[in-house]
Amino acid sequence: MIRTATPADVPVIHQMIRELADYEKALHEARATPEQLHEALFGERPAAYAHLAETADGEVAGFALWFLNFSTWRGVHGIYLEDLYVRPALRGGGHGKALLAELARICVERGYERLEWSVLNWNAPSIAFYESLGARPQDEWTVYRLTDDALHRLGTAA
Repeated sequence: MIRTATPADVPVIHQMIRELADYEKALHEARATPEQLHEALFGERPAAYAHLAETADGEVAGFALWFLNFSTWRGVHGIYLEDLYVRPALRGGGHGKALLAELARICVERGYERLEWSVLNWNAPSIAFYESLGARPQDEWTVYRLTDDALHRLGTAA
């Protein structure tokens, strides 16, 4: 049901990223190209990793795209889950849980002490799903982000 992505999977991963962005009401922000994904996942220095969930007949049901982070407090790596997506028609079949379980397995196997991700505050079905697995929100932290003009201004300041 769960397998590591291969270069041949880049088109379907790209398609699902766009489906996820549409679901999150932010399709206009999804600018990544298949070429960029290929480089990030399979280039000379991969920056991210992906796993796919498949149905019994081999249909791609969803994906998890993740990268390593590092905890200065724990002194070890962790996994940051950038995207978890299961196609709407295939939800409820255990694919999302299986993807998260695979990432948790990798954490345990490698000695990583955290598996983290973000969820939109309005996404009640996902929040309920995550909490059913034992995940807890980190309410004391607020995510900040620099992008576009603000990032450029700061990055080019003298």
